[in-house]
Amino acid sequence: MRDLTDAELAKLIDKDIFHKISDAADKLGLECYVVGGYVRDLFLERPSNDIDVVVVGSGISVANELKKIIGKRAHISVFQNFGTAQVKFGGMEVEFVGARKESYSHDSRKPIVEDGTLEDDQNRRDFTINAMAVCLNKSRFGELVDPFGGVDDLWDGIIRTPLDPDITFSDDPLRMMRCVRFATQLDFFIEDETFEALERNANRIKIVSGERIADELNKIMATRTPSKGFIDLYRCGLLQIILPELVAMDVVETRNGRAHKNNFFHTLEVLDNISKTTDNIWLRWAALFHDIGKPKSKRWDPVAGWTFHSHNIIGAKMIASIFKRLKFPMDAKMKYVRKLVDLHMRPIIIADEEVTDSAVRRLMNDAGDDIDDLMTLCEADITSKNAARKQRFLDNFKTVREKLDDLKERDYKRLLQPCIDGNEIMTLFNLKPSREVGELKKTLKDAVLDNSVPNEREPLMDLLKKKAAEMGLFRRYSKGPSVKCIDC
Repeated sequence: MRDLTDAELAKLIDKDIFHKISDAADKLGLECYVVGGYVRDLFLERPSNDIDVVVVGSGISVANELKKIIGKRAHISVFQNFGTAQVKFGGMEVEFVGARKESYSHDSRKPIVEDGTLEDDQNRRDFTINAMAVCLNKSRFGELVDPFGGVDDLWDGIIRTPLDPDITFSDDPLRMMRCVRFATQLDFFIEDETFEALERNANRIKIVSGERIADELNKIMATRTPSKGFIDLYRCGLLQIILPELVAMDVVETRNGRAHKNNFFHTLEVLDNISKTTDNIWLRWAALFHDIGKPKSKRWDPVAGWTFHSHNIIGAKMIASIFKRLKFPMDAKMKYVRKLVDLHMRPIIIADEEVTDSAVRRLMNDAGDDIDDLMTLCEADITSKNAARKQRFLDNFKTVREKLDDLKERDYKRLLQPCIDGNEIMTLFNLKPSREVGELKKTLKDAVLDNSVPNEREPLMDLLKKKAAEMGLFRRYSKGPSVKCIDC
């Protein structure tokens, strides 16, 4: 975070694209401002190539004029129905929109839009930190317009709305998801009045499409500490609507003085653990859902205490319906998450017992190409506060990984070793160890490595016969005892 004067802002936006936008706006005699995330990120010192420009007047006309100035190097897309245009140039995307004011009906998040002033446009912005604007017109180039104290909120690490948060969230309930998302991405706090409005309006999220909610969830999931976002969603009541299966895990039951752990907070700890090691968004989702079947599988056993037998199987069966409801892809990504949820107990069982080749090989077969991700999930799942116990599990998983690597290498070498060996070659052609045997072995090996011939007996034997004939071995040893084996 840094303070910036207007002169310093002018220096930071002293770029060809902004000067060209300035020329286009000035030519048309229209006020023009860069707004939103790009301005916010200038203060936060974060890179950004997505530029939003507000024009007091027609944003489309400025976009068209910019296209004329840049020429063929620019690509323009015009969305007449929305009054917006997009210009792509030099690896950047510039969105143009006319300044507007908005009003909403209660049962829709689609606004009624009217032309407005810069002030009207800033009033409709979701949060103060996104409501700042920097003028691009030459006479005021670099001048900051910050009517709601967005810079101060950046310094204080606060998310709040420019106007009444109840109106902001009720008008467009998706802003509630964005509120939590920005707080998570930036590691900010949601201001008290704003958070209370989240609680009061949580039920309004039901009018938002699943696709839009899914997009915000994925952005929360992609942050450095996604647990913060899910806790905020839970605290304000949004998670209860979006993912009730996750909320059902926030139960600790005690019987006869024996309690089980809180699986909700355990899950969030696993999620943060895995987020330190991978950016794979679907592996992170697998971490969030790995124990999702525990509430349905919980049983009391007088001897063993609380048990969650087969929670992995039950959880895996729940994944498809959760993905469908969240409008997540129902393709290989869903199957990947389902597989990891199903298998996440297997390495733990193996690690607890003697690590045998057969057990590890079966695991490799069931996990396929996702075996490394599965092991990463299992390692993240170790949340014990007992340091010795935690280290024991980690050591056991290390042993499993070593066994996996060993078997991979051995099986790989085995797969690449032609199924006809040197001894059989010598028998077939009545040869002793010699250069000829080495050459025949090399022919077979090269063919297998190049995948030009399947590593199967019949096609390799055909190749061997052909090569032997080329070398004159059949003629040379035609009276040998193994001639009957060769059908040249």
